[in-house]
Amino acid sequence: MANEIIVDARGHRCPVPTLRLRRALEDAPPGALVRLYADDPLARIDVPHFAAGAGFELVDKGEAEGALSFLIRKPI
Repeated sequence: MANEIIVDARGHRCPVPTLRLRRALEDAPPGALVRLYADDPLARIDVPHFAAGAGFELVDKGEAEGALSFLIRKPI
């Protein structure tokens, strides 16, 4: 989607992907969508847990070509 902010954390181990996601969400305007790409299997657990605990909405998650994908919405 053209209006997504992309955070590519492939090649990094947790907690780096979650930390980069948090930084992007803090900098993003209200209502923004941030997509995180990560290839650390622990991101499957860490990212949804972070989003729920921080009040962000996990809109979508998936996996393609060895990378996990998470779409997170910042509240308005």
